[in-house]
Amino acid sequence: MTSLNHRTVDVLRGNHAELLKNWAADLETASQAALKPGELQQQMTEFLRLFIRGLEAGTPGSVASSERDEMRHFLEKLSHAWAVKGVDSQQTAGFIFSLKRPVMVLLQREFTDEPMFFVEQLWAVSEFIDTLAMHTIRTFQKSREAVIKRQQEELLELSTPVVKLWDGILALPMIGTLDSQRTQVVMESLLQRIVDTGSQIAIIDITGVPTVDTLVAQHLLKTVTAIRLMGADCIISGVRPQIAQTIVHLGLDLQEIVTKANLADALALALSRTGLTVNKVS
Repeated sequence: MTSLNHRTVDVLRGNHAELLKNWAADLETASQAALKPGELQQQMTEFLRLFIRGLEAGTPGSVASSERDEMRHFLEKLSHAWAVKGVDSQQTAGFIFSLKRPVMVLLQREFTDEPMFFVEQLWAVSEFIDTLAMHTIRTFQKSREAVIKRQQEELLELSTPVVKLWDGILALPMIGTLDSQRTQVVMESLLQRIVDTGSQIAIIDITGVPTVDTLVAQHLLKTVTAIRLMGADCIISGVRPQIAQTIVHLGLDLQEIVTKANLADALALALSRTGLTVNKVS
């Protein structure tokens, strides 16, 4: 790591306003569309202050050093905020990297008579900027992954609505492919509603499930078993001819599960099990 001279830090500190102005001009070209102008300006001012303070700590090194705790926390907070707002990783990294050109112009002007010193100091400052940018990108990726994971969990919850059809009868319409994670969400949602409503029968409608294979059947069996352990009965509806043929060809044993061709038939069976009937009004 190239050593940093105190003269370089003095130049950057003494020309803070000019540096901020030139940096802002470059960022306008890069366009941070997801951020408000005032918000971006505030973040730039704070970052530049912490950047110069980080250089004052001595030869630039790891962001994890105790002298740069404030800088590290600022970058982590910035990365998370931008990830949530939908700013991409290129713009996030560009926020840091775009500081290089204003710094280079300033140092070149101040050390024009000392070309070797200029190159040495520019390299030291550039290495520090690279370190900050890489830390920002890593934090951004973690934040974006966390956002995506949370959105996936929310979509899973939205895609498994438990509907109360009648007193003591719940229905869960399934749409899309069943996997281990989704099956877990289905079981948790359905079992909780059974407890909350005291329902005796749960109908799982698989009309919207495109295919049923061995894995999907196992997931259904687990769900049915869990429902029965809660003291409720389960009916599977929406078994289309294609799905019935697939189950037969796979040799799957679903004899213990009551199945119906459609939700209407399943509801009629559930009503009869609870001692109710539906009659047409004459």
